[in-house]
Amino acid sequence: MILTRELRNTLVIAVLGVLFTLVAPTVLELFTIINLTTAIALSVLALSLALVWGYGGILCFGQTAFFGIGAYAYTIAAINFGGSTWAILVAVLVAAAFAAALGYFMFYGRISDVYLAVITLTVALILYSLIRRTSGPEYMIGKALLGGFNGVTSPPLNVPWDSSFSLFPEHVFYVAMAVLIIAYVFCCWLVLSHFGRVCVSIRENEVRAELLGYDTRLYKLGIFTIGAAIAGLAGVLFCNGVGRVTPDVFNLYNAALTIIWVIVGGRGTLIGPVLGAFALFYLTSALGSQTVLNNNLVLGVILVVFVLGVPQGVVPTVTHWFDARRSRRAMRIRERRLRLHRPRSAAAGPAERSS
Repeated sequence: MILTRELRNTLVIAVLGVLFTLVAPTVLELFTIINLTTAIALSVLALSLALVWGYGGILCFGQTAFFGIGAYAYTIAAINFGGSTWAILVAVLVAAAFAAALGYFMFYGRISDVYLAVITLTVALILYSLIRRTSGPEYMIGKALLGGFNGVTSPPLNVPWDSSFSLFPEHVFYVAMAVLIIAYVFCCWLVLSHFGRVCVSIRENEVRAELLGYDTRLYKLGIFTIGAAIAGLAGVLFCNGVGRVTPDVFNLYNAALTIIWVIVGGRGTLIGPVLGAFALFYLTSALGSQTVLNNNLVLGVILVVFVLGVPQGVVPTVTHWFDARRSRRAMRIRERRLRLHRPRSAAAGPAERSS
């Protein structure tokens, strides 16, 4: 029953995503579509952390490290290859390989969760500081000049194996939504598979999972690497949405913001962090157009409110409320039926005994 319900919910959300993909370009302006593409890229990043943290139990404070690596790897590869076809694959593979190497030393070194969060955040900040110092002309990878804190312009997506035909912003929006829908369906399938169920059991009780014969280090490394690959793909979409990539993709603000998306949307769900990323993206965009309130102050207040008042996040809280309401309604209907049938059975009792 639970499996059927989860699959049904996944199908409904995927269909709604397809409908939104078809309708949005016809009713929204071009500038809105470009901003929406950026929001979609960030929601894919939130989805990657929702998978790693929510189902793998791995608090990766530096998920933006793989996000930025994917963006830079795509940009550098696309400049050198002269197109985006193979550059996308390079970006995903580089992000996944970096996460696999880092995760191997962390998980097989038996690093505790707190230190793991600190290590991943430190890696992201090291990359931020490192890339900012590459502003000289000598910092080139092939034909790509890294550009230091100014960043580097990202080549646009093109039609596969035809670099002469670049995609327009509306087409990039379609690609971004397709990636988001496919990534969401894939993550839903993954958490319902045997691999996903083992990862959840490791999250709940790692010692018990080891006693059952599972190599917890391998499973944690696997979900960590998959999450990094999705984050790298999000980096590809992001640099195509904004047109360039800068070291700011690694900074502390974005690392903390990714955590807030998952907390607000709901850890332990996949759609919650996606919606949280969309909501907070447009909230911070609106706050950026005024000078009364500070963005960081507002985000800090939101984080404190949700940690203290809504610790499960919006989606799990709303889901539990609807489930509780449905259960109360079913109980009232059952009690009403019992009251309606009780007099009949009581009246039929003496007649049956006399017969």
